[in-house]
Parts: sequence; structure tokens; C-alpha cells
Amino acid sequence: MIVSLALMVLALGVAVYLGIRARGRSAMSLERWAVGGRSLGGVFVFLLMAGEIYTTTTFLGISGFVYGNGGAAYYILAYVTLAYVVSYWLLPVLWRYAKDHDLVSQADFFIRKYNSRGLGVVVTVIGVAGMVPFLVLQLKGLGIIVAEASYGAVPSSAAIVIGGVLLTGYVTLSGLFAAAWTSVVKDILIVIVVGFLGIYLPLRYFGSFGDLFAAIEAARPRFAALHTDDLGVSWYISTVVVSTLGFYMWPHLFAATFSAREESTFRKNAVVFPLYQLFLLFVFFAGFAAVLAVPGLPAGQADLSLLRLAKESLPPVVIGLVGGAGLLAALVPGAMLLNTTSALIANNVYKPLRPGADIGRVARLMVPCVGAVTIYLALNDGAAIVNLLLLAYALVTQLAPALFLSLLPRNPANDWGAAAGMLAGTGAIVYLTVNGLSMADVAPFLPSPLLHLNVGIFALVLNLAVLALVSLITFRRSPALKPEEIV
Repeated sequence: MIVSLALMVLALGVAVYLGIRARGRSAMSLERWAVGGRSLGGVFVFLLMAGEIYTTTTFLGISGFVYGNGGAAYYILAYVTLAYVVSYWLLPVLWRYAKDHDLVSQADFFIRKYNSRGLGVVVTVIGVAGMVPFLVLQLKGLGIIVAEASYGAVPSSAAIVIGGVLLTGYVTLSGLFAAAWTSVVKDILIVIVVGFLGIYLPLRYFGSFGDLFAAIEAARPRFAALHTDDLGVSWYISTVVVSTLGFYMWPHLFAATFSAREESTFRKNAVVFPLYQLFLLFVFFAGFAAVLAVPGLPAGQADLSLLRLAKESLPPVVIGLVGGAGLLAALVPGAMLLNTTSALIANNVYKPLRPGADIGRVARLMVPCVGAVTIYLALNDGAAIVNLLLLAYALVTQLAPALFLSLLPRNPANDWGAAAGMLAGTGAIVYLTVNGLSMADVAPFLPSPLLHLNVGIFALVLNLAVLALVSLITFRRSPALKPEEIV
């Protein structure tokens, strides 16, 4: 136990050291703090964007979803791969536009495209509403990993508070650079740990991967396939669509796009991105092994399945490495999310109210505020990790229709329509989620296969309908904003 805890403390120390050292000696303007001064090379951009899939979801959410739902978890492999294909065409366009207009946030993109600061505020609110659950997810995962890997020596709540405070500190100092430098160590360690667990655990308990799935099929027929109506084919396809559309709607991935030094980075990375994702297969193997090796975990503890199996099978020194990798998997995306959330609020909410303010300083002051709210929510939220992720995706995906329409030579939508569509879609998501409603509740008249669609599809259809209607009613030409009004 002491060895395991010591290794996790070492990993935390390395993350904090790199996060602080990444600041360098240059003055921290908003552009440097929020998007790395648009100076990051291909390796850093790759690790920030491809490495984004290796979060606490990798260690807990994916294996927990496999443990509880079997083959439905394959949606994760499908949507991320499709999103990387989309990146080949989408990201260079976003990067060029941001560079030409000196944009530093996702909301700035919408402000410029639709000539509307009001729309920028709407985008900011939706982006923050999506990122906060994702950030809560990272801290929840950090707490679970540290508590399990320390064999209970450090309570989950204490780990959340300590990790959240340290994360807040080095993001305040270094901004996006903190995530960039820490991501190098994080991804190396995660690839080693995930690969080892995904190979060792199935082979130890079942002898081969074929025997693993044969044993699963014998014990729980069709479990490794889409075996329930609620999480069947229609749910799978619709969830892949929603998640693919939402992948690059995350404000922190927008910021990572703006940070690249050159456009060619994105097309080179898009070729490698899907191959990098293959390491997730090892998490699936370990999750399926846990189904039979540690059976009977309650539904609320499914996210613990991988760590429980590892603790039963491996010595503390290995568990310490697993815990250290999991801890970094929380801190790196957490740094990106915290950095971007604070920059959005400062640049696109506070700045219009106080045009003369030092927005870079305001953004850094916002970090402790956002961090405190996130820590509080992480200590009090009981949702399963993948459920939090699906909610966050459904929210940010509502930005997709207006964004893709803005890339057309003649955009049929205006700022009023875009804002109304976004608000209608996010309002629907919040209402359905709070009340636990499904497509069967919303539209019981649909054919049986459609009753199990992801509710995010309903929200997107509503979004598009409202966008079209309001744009038609309020069609007008808005005066272009001056550059000094944007940045």
C-alpha cells in the first residue's frame, strides 16, 4: 500500500512540476495563456487532441460500461474513429479562420461568423454547461482511482480536493502549456499501463482472448453484442452520430486547434489518430475479463471493475503505476477544460461588460472560481461516469448545426436562428435528462426501433427546426463587427 501511494504521489508531483515549469519566462497574454501563443508543434497538438481519448473514462468509464452493458460500449470505438476522419477536413478550416482573425476561443468563431456578440454569450454558456460535467467527471474519476489504488488510505473526497486544488494552481500559472507538457508523460504511461492490463488480465484468467469471449458467451449469451432493446442498434447508431458531431464541438478542443503552429499538422495527425485509438481495445478486453473474474458488483460500482480486478491480480507496485497513470489521465484533460472554461467566461462574458479590463488577468482569476464549483459538484454528484459523458456530449453537440452551416458559401442561418436553435436543443436535453425521459416518452407513436434513439437526436432535430423557422422569420443582414470588437 505504501509503495502504491508513493508512486501516485510521484506522478502527482511530476504533473505539478511540469505544469508550473511550462509557464516559461514570457509574459502571459490571453493568447499565450489560452491557446499557447499559437506556437505548439505537431507532437503537442497530437497529444492534446488524440490523447484526449485517454481520460479517466479510459480507466473507469469504458471498463465500467463494458461491465454493465457489454457490446453497447463499442460505440466509443466507432464515434471517435469517425470524428478523426472528420478532422481531416474540418480542423484546417477552423485553424485558418482563427489565425486570419486572431480568435482565441470557440465563441469568438461564432461571433465572427454570425456578426453577433449575443450569440457568443449563448455559445459560451452552452460550452461551459457541457465542459463542467466533463470536468466533474475527471475529478470524480481521480477520486475513485486514488482511493482504490491507495487501498483506501486516501479517501475519494480527499483526493478530489487535493487534486482539484493543485490542478487549479498550475492552470492559473501556465494555462494551456500546463496541459501540453504534462500530456507527454501522461500518454506514455497510459499506453504502457493500458496495454499491459489489456493483455495480462485476460491471459491470466482465461488463457487467450478467444477463450475469454467464449467464456463470456457461455456464461452470458449475447452479452458481448447489442443484447438489449434500450441499448440496441438504433441507440448505437444515434449515439455514434451525436457523439461524432459533438467531438469537435468541445470548446477545449477548439482551443487546442487554435494552438497549432501550422495547418498541415491536422492532416498528418488525422492519419495517425485512429491507429492511436486501437489501444482502447485493451481496456475492452480488461473490462470483459472483469465481468467473470469479479462478478456481482452493484450497478453503482461498475466503474470500479477494472481497478478491483487489477488489485486482486497484481502487486502494489503495479497498482501504484496504474493509479499514477489514472491520476494523470484526470489532470491533463482537466487542465484543458479548466483553462478553456475560464478563458471563455472572461473573454466572451466579462469582456463585453468591461471592454477595458485586462482579460488575461481576469481569465486567470476565473480559474479558482471554476475550480471551486467543480470540486463541489464532484464531491456531491453520484452519476456514473459514462452517463456524465453522454450528457455533456449531448449539450455541446447542439453547437454543431450552426457551426457546419457557417462553413457553407452562403449560410442560410442568421444569429437569431442559430441562438434559438441552440437554446431549444440544450433546453430539451436538460428537461429530458432531469426528468429521466426517453424517446419512448417523448414520441411514443414512433416505430419500435426508433423508440430507443439517443435523445440527443431529438434535441438536434428540434434545434434544426427552430433554427430554420427563426432564421426565416428574422432574416436580415447584420453589420460586420470590427476586428477590435472581436479580440
